[in-house]
Amino acid sequence: MRRVATAVIVANLAALPACDRSAVTMSPVPPPRSWEQEVAQMRHERDAVFATDPDSPIPRKDRAAFRGLAHFPTDPAWRYAGWVERYESPERISMVTTSGAARPCERWGRVTFAREGRVLTLQVYRLLDLPDRAGGEGLFLPFKDQTTGQQTYAAGRYVDLVGPDGGPFVLDFNLAYNPSCAYGEPERFQCPVTPAENRLPIAVTAGERGPDHAANESKR
Repeated sequence: MRRVATAVIVANLAALPACDRSAVTMSPVPPPRSWEQEVAQMRHERDAVFATDPDSPIPRKDRAAFRGLAHFPTDPAWRYAGWVERYESPERISMVTTSGAARPCERWGRVTFAREGRVLTLQVYRLLDLPDRAGGEGLFLPFKDQTTGQQTYAAGRYVDLVGPDGGPFVLDFNLAYNPSCAYGEPERFQCPVTPAENRLPIAVTAGERGPDHAANESKR
């Protein structure tokens, strides 16, 4: 199934005009018919983990009142696919966490995509204190945007790159999520704070909203 999905992505990317392919590494790609159902299922499963898992980021005292995470409406226009432009010599840096500790990582590559008439760039990292993992699972993409600190978590959100070693990768901002530190007990986790270089000058109105929105909406 994964090979079929990869082949479809490659075919869609190959069909793009040459100018689009040369300007950016990621382009909008139509989702499969099952996409909305799959997104809804993933959100449902995440809610279930937050509500019942012993290691849930939700503080134990608050779990009984938890009514699910808040999200922006799904929008296929926020779903991109393509490649990561890998750096020949990744730069080793430290990334500060929400608790003030430093985690070793490297600036591994970058993705570029077009939005609102401009080409935007996000750096892609590898966390060096984690075991090596294949494909997108071994990469780390945190970001901030114009919703950060207002509609979304102040330290930024994360979004996964889904794909095999070498790509292509799917970058779906509808699946952007808050780090575990966002939910009231940051001392339990070591969540990297999004570096300043990964702040986007636009509002990413996709993915999870801030924990405060989940709390406020559950009271309505």
